[in-house]
Amino acid sequence: MTDTKQAASSSGELIPVEVACALPERQALLRLDVPQGATARDAVTRSKIAEQFPEIDVDAAPLGVFGQGVDADYTLRPGDRVEIYRPLIADPKAARRKRAAKKSGDD
Repeated sequence: MTDTKQAASSSGELIPVEVACALPERQALLRLDVPQGATARDAVTRSKIAEQFPEIDVDAAPLGVFGQGVDADYTLRPGDRVEIYRPLIADPKAARRKRAAKKSGDD
């Protein structure tokens, strides 16, 4: 019996989820089945998406489900899309202030 089937038989049915990660130049969306009761971190680990994005520390990266931040121990529901967020390059508030200052200087 495979690991996946063993996990499914010991914890119930499998549920379908997706794991998404994106960089400016590429993105990935992986579909997989996880045992019911699996967490967001479990799905990321099982997806092996870290192999496609070695530059992102997926074990420490913040996670979300459909655009809403969640803890790594968030229990997944069928159809959830776990998103791996990368660090921000710039503070959004500082960037807005800089744009506003530049615009007011153009007047």
